[in-house]
Amino acid sequence: MDAWYQCENPYPFVPQEILDSVDSVRASLPNSYCDPKIAADLFEEVLDEFLLCDDQGLNVCAVEHHAGINSLFGANPLIVGILARQTKKVRILSMGTLLSLRHDPVRVAEEYATADVISRGRLEIGFVKSGGTEMASNNANPVGNVERYWEAIDLIVKALTHQDGPFSWEGKHFTHRHVNIWPRPWQEPHPRLWAATGDPDTAGEVGRRGMVNVLVLRGADGTQRAWAAYRQARAELGLPGLDTDHFAYAAFVYVGDTHEEGMRVGTKLLWFLNTSLKSAPQYSRFLPGATSPELAPAIYRAAPRPSASATGPRAVSASQNAATLIGMTTEQAMKRGILFVGSPDTVYRQIMDFYEEVGGFGHLVLVGRTGYMTHQETEKSIRLFSKEVLPRLREIAPIIPS
Repeated sequence: MDAWYQCENPYPFVPQEILDSVDSVRASLPNSYCDPKIAADLFEEVLDEFLLCDDQGLNVCAVEHHAGINSLFGANPLIVGILARQTKKVRILSMGTLLSLRHDPVRVAEEYATADVISRGRLEIGFVKSGGTEMASNNANPVGNVERYWEAIDLIVKALTHQDGPFSWEGKHFTHRHVNIWPRPWQEPHPRLWAATGDPDTAGEVGRRGMVNVLVLRGADGTQRAWAAYRQARAELGLPGLDTDHFAYAAFVYVGDTHEEGMRVGTKLLWFLNTSLKSAPQYSRFLPGATSPELAPAIYRAAPRPSASATGPRAVSASQNAATLIGMTTEQAMKRGILFVGSPDTVYRQIMDFYEEVGGFGHLVLVGRTGYMTHQETEKSIRLFSKEVLPRLREIAPIIPS
């Protein structure tokens, strides 16, 4: 198993009375509450944490979100470019440019190819479907989001792999008369591809394409459903089964010297759930086109609950999953398998318990800082995880689950 450190670079320094009074902390919160001097300090700290990961041999993951306190990383290519040049050893996962917000996938392909060359072949490309608040803040049409997502991926892959001069692209959502990117990527035929999704329908398509499927804060039940759909989709096409190196899981992780210290400091990570997920209904439940037809009736219930779908029972949308996370306690988060905190030994055991429950995975994306966690606390956890936990995880070889 390999591991990837992630920090979304949140901005928690907005007065609580403001956060309590607004209907959403994303998309519509005035940026007058974001002090550029504080933001600059946060960027410096988080980038230094990534460089510490390079020293420790822990891979890094850069995300992208827009117009909210949850993340200041609104320009993923800039962060990936910095990491490509400043790190020297670890692999860099871009998770990732929000494709359905970008009008030109060819430019995205150029950005990825450039980062792969600068890093001399250390880039991994992750694709993420855009969230509702990001649709609003980027003036994007949520209807047809998934269609645009997959077509953009197809165009990006062709742009990265085509080496015989210009080609043209005539698609449903994108048209390019002349595509011929320079430089081409360092890795042949292209960097490994990931996709972050939790719904079985999309996981099935990820499986058909053989991409790495990363589940973010889905817990055991949601993870098992998605990966079962992934494997079933491949089996239905007669494609060979893939090993656990094609499956990844993202959770909050904090390691302290003792279990008590890890619990005490790691609890700060729940700020992400209890503060930064607050979103108005027009950005989530009632966003046009954001929910598949079989799930749509559930969004009008006061307390959305999982619904049956064609691909399996109790499938949930991303917004429904987020709604179940708000207000979660430390104990509840640990029981659900979205928070691994404690000493090196207890964190390792928690990860392995979850690993065994879901049938194995090859990558752990550890969300290691959010909210009011300090730079010093974060660096301590990175060092302890890299020294005491990561070597044991890397002893776990990929397997093909039965």
